[in-house]
Amino acid sequence: MGPQLRLVRLEMSGQETLGALLLDGRIFCLTLEPPSLGNVRDKSCIPAGSYRCRRVVSPRFGPTFEVCAVPSRSEILFHAGNTARDTRGCILVGTGVGSLGGDRAVLGSREAFGLFLDALEGRDDPELMVAEVRWAENAGPDEGALSGRI
Repeated sequence: MGPQLRLVRLEMSGQETLGALLLDGRIFCLTLEPPSLGNVRDKSCIPAGSYRCRRVVSPRFGPTFEVCAVPSRSEILFHAGNTARDTRGCILVGTGVGSLGGDRAVLGSREAFGLFLDALEGRDDPELMVAEVRWAENAGPDEGALSGRI
């Protein structure tokens, strides 16, 4: 079996989607995607689901991985970047979360992307599972605020 990637979306807003990327069951890095806008090409994150990835060489980003078989979409890549302005549907990776120019951002993106490629060296077709965690609004810590599965 190939490597297992799991992207768990933790924070979804009208500007961006922040999450954590797990590699073989362990938290590896943080992610930033565009907001969820109904899978609109170049503007939305991809739908939750299971996908196969493949190693590719992008003319713009160099060696990376493409998320394959996304309905009505193509060229969904993992790459370095910080804010939603740096992606047109792709998945940005980082070592931390913060703010740049007033926008939510993943930080340490080039470092995280290099580590991502190193971790997948020799592994050309990882499986990616994308899941969304929904937090119940106004729920206290003992009220089961989590309404999704990780």
